[in-house]
Amino acid sequence: MTALRTTRTTRTTRRLAGAAAVALAALALTACQNGTGLKDGGAATASDSTTASPTPTGATSPAPSTPAPDSTKTGTGTGKATGSGTGSGSGEAKGGSSDPAAAAGNRVLCNGSNTEVTVQPVTRPLNHMLISVKNTGSKSCDLTYYPVLRFDEMQWAPAPRQETHPQAVVSLAPGQSGHAAAMLAAADGSGEGGTTGQKLTIAFQGRTPNSSGGASATPSLPAKGIYYDSSLTVTYWQQNIEDALGS
Repeated sequence: MTALRTTRTTRTTRRLAGAAAVALAALALTACQNGTGLKDGGAATASDSTTASPTPTGATSPAPSTPAPDSTKTGTGTGKATGSGTGSGSGEAKGGSSDPAAAAGNRVLCNGSNTEVTVQPVTRPLNHMLISVKNTGSKSCDLTYYPVLRFDEMQWAPAPRQETHPQAVVSLAPGQSGHAAAMLAAADGSGEGGTTGQKLTIAFQGRTPNSSGGASATPSLPAKGIYYDSSLTVTYWQQNIEDALGS
């Protein structure tokens, strides 16, 4: 009899537990229907935000890597351009400095200190004098522009004949000679103030017109001197006698 009661009690307890579970389920369903379930929705939102929070982090992580390929490209391009430009520039600079003719101190001006100067009247052209300059130095020298002549105490300088201007500066290697000519007097007698010079001074010009090129020269003149008048002119320095005399 006691066992029967126990069995019934157990069954009753189980029924009550089942009823309680059903009641709880009903309450939960009612809560979802009347809006109280929004709290659970809030929790879901929080869960979503937790899940979404790596998204900005994930979005920013590729961001630094995006410029990386560009910076690599830029670095590569810069390296090539710099290397090429530097190599080319260095080559040109070395080429220029290795040119013996352009080396500093390799060329000097021709003047009375490193040349031997002679003058000689010629029969053709009429009333002309040949001026020759021989490089007696150990370096090449340049004859610039034209000789500046001065007989005795002459107070004026003969004008150059512009049509004789050479294409390039006359340069003399050691032992070489350059030439110029002077027309002493007009062949038709149109010149004025004719006189005979007993001393001649020849001045050399520098790298700019009318600048000093160094020591002057005083070549020997014929015993009877050199006759000249107001029509006295000179040519520019020339590489050979034919160009100087115009023949």
